[in-house]
Amino acid sequence: MKTDFDYPKKDLIGPVVFRPAFNNFETINANQAWSLFFTAGQDDKGLGQEIEFGRFFTNLLVAIGVTGIIWSIYFSQLG
Repeated sequence: MKTDFDYPKKDLIGPVVFRPAFNNFETINANQAWSLFFTAGQDDKGLGQEIEFGRFFTNLLVAIGVTGIIWSIYFSQLG
């Protein structure tokens, strides 16, 4: 997808996902995805370049989900 936006970087105030340099259908890693989530799409490098932070937040989300499922199964059996 080619965008028609050709604003200079100093004039571009919108989210990073609409910038021409970012919007080339490139795959992003978990760190960039979590950075976009935490900054509401304003910065894709908010957590830095190391991928450990992205993996940590992904594993934390999975652990919370699994814990919630186990918790609900356990307490539904008691009632």
